Amino acid sequence: MTRRKVNKASKNKQAKQKLKPVPFRWRLQLVTVAILMVFSAIVARAAYIQVVAPDRLRYESDLRTLRLETREVQRGMITDRNGEMLAVSVPVQAVWADPKRVFEGNGFADPRRWRALADILELKEAELVARVKEDPARRFIYLRRQVTPAVAEYISKLRIPGVGLKPESRRYYPAGEATGQLIGLTNIDDKGIEGLERNYDDWLTGAPEQIRVRKGLGGEVVENLSVVAEGEHPNDLVLSLDMRVQSLAYRALKKATQYHMATSGSLVIIDIPTGEILAMANTPSFNPNQRSGVQAYQMRNRAITDAYEPGSVVKPLVVAAALERGLVTPDSVIDTSPGWMRVSGGLVRDGRNLGKQDVSTLLVKSSNIGMAKMALQMEVDDVLAFYADFGLGTYSGINLDGESPGNVPKRRRWSEHERATLAFGYGLTTTPLQLARLYAILGGDGVARPASILKLREGQVPQGEQVIAPEVARQVVRILTGVTERGGTATRAAIDGYTVAGKTGTSRKAVAGGYGEDYVTLFAGLAPADNPRLAMAVVINEPQGDAYYGGTVAAPVFSEVMAGALQLLNVEPSQRPPAAGTLASVWGSEDVVTR
Repeated sequence: MTRRKVNKASKNKQAKQKLKPVPFRWRLQLVTVAILMVFSAIVARAAYIQVVAPDRLRYESDLRTLRLETREVQRGMITDRNGEMLAVSVPVQAVWADPKRVFEGNGFADPRRWRALADILELKEAELVARVKEDPARRFIYLRRQVTPAVAEYISKLRIPGVGLKPESRRYYPAGEATGQLIGLTNIDDKGIEGLERNYDDWLTGAPEQIRVRKGLGGEVVENLSVVAEGEHPNDLVLSLDMRVQSLAYRALKKATQYHMATSGSLVIIDIPTGEILAMANTPSFNPNQRSGVQAYQMRNRAITDAYEPGSVVKPLVVAAALERGLVTPDSVIDTSPGWMRVSGGLVRDGRNLGKQDVSTLLVKSSNIGMAKMALQMEVDDVLAFYADFGLGTYSGINLDGESPGNVPKRRRWSEHERATLAFGYGLTTTPLQLARLYAILGGDGVARPASILKLREGQVPQGEQVIAPEVARQVVRILTGVTERGGTATRAAIDGYTVAGKTGTSRKAVAGGYGEDYVTLFAGLAPADNPRLAMAVVINEPQGDAYYGGTVAAPVFSEVMAGALQLLNVEPSQRPPAAGTLASVWGSEDVVTR
């Protein structure tokens, strides 16, 4: 038994000796050499890439990571003289798709996402999908422009492959239709296409900045490398408008045109000492924030584009010209009997025989015969030059696209009848802006300043041109106060506490072969007459019904707006209250002319 145990132990010892590993040195050396060769190859390749030939890989890397990023600048604001915003850009998003990426990312696998996208964009799902599937190789299409941030956030959560968002801006107009035609609007690419937006597009736009950046795999910017093109900051545009006065003017004008069922209306207010335009309103208007259904006629700034025969509104110029040349004085007496006058085969008439009256009374009573007799004492070229000095037939200096200079005819030969009708506003056309500027010149002691829609800085007010003697301008203004006093033709233009100087106009509209049955009613004037601050022209085109005179249609609008404007601007009341008037015994004819 003992021998067996010894033999077994001996056999186990021999087995263990046979299992002991035998080293092979050549294998170790082979592995070591292989590792060294691989490491050397890596080092050599790295050295080759980084030292000998790095440009190619850099080029390949740049193709994948370098991008040119354009940083758009928002369009400048348009504000009134007090800083109230009239046009401002708000951030929005554009929804776009890359059809190639949509197909590569299996973007149509979940139709529910496309249904949700179509619903939020207010599109038909079939049409939306068809647009993306139309050209699978296409790389970019717009799905919807100018969506709100809330809509953009919803779309981003849909996570549709190949559908993305792009920041852009949208123009918003807080004043809406009150300044629609004047401010204008921009197109979907934020480029001005109407009004001041178009006139000052370069000033408002600026230029985007272009930067070379390096982006990561997720599209995020990891490094700003260089500025490729310097950007130019946009400029804000500060207008001469006072939005308080503008709103008041638009409401009153809209109410009057609706009440009288007129085709259109225009109103312009000018600050006499500076020539700045404080209000320019038109009806009908449009809301630039809601453009669907807007017609072209609603977008026209009629205050500068539409020209009308002004009628009796220009009669003060004839009196001023006669006074300037010493042909008459305010007390000179002219015989208008028997109430009509035949001139070169034509007929000039008043509403009633006014008999013998002084020049002041004839102007207040709007006598066509009195004006015609004064005009016939002057050379027609002198009258036309005088009209031109007051801005008729010329541009106002406002510098807006579409401004009409009106029409003051230039002929080699004039009949006496044509010269006579020229004296009471027929045979020529003027815009509402020109009429307001005419009375601003009278109120400014005969100094003609260019009209400005931009706010002037202190010291920038132009000196202007002296077109008539200051004392003559003051004489005419004093005479015109009688128009709004008792016995005048426009008592509805009077304002409590302020003296008002102005003139009515009611002219027939020209048609083929003569004059039709439609009228243009006007009132232009200034206040306070003793220290003129504001000049205004109101034009109501084609009022319907029996009330179509300037004194009953346009004058009340003047009174309402002028009274509010004077209070808003804290203009002191007149030193003297409006006089009772001394002309009540004379019949107050309206100034409609039948030719």
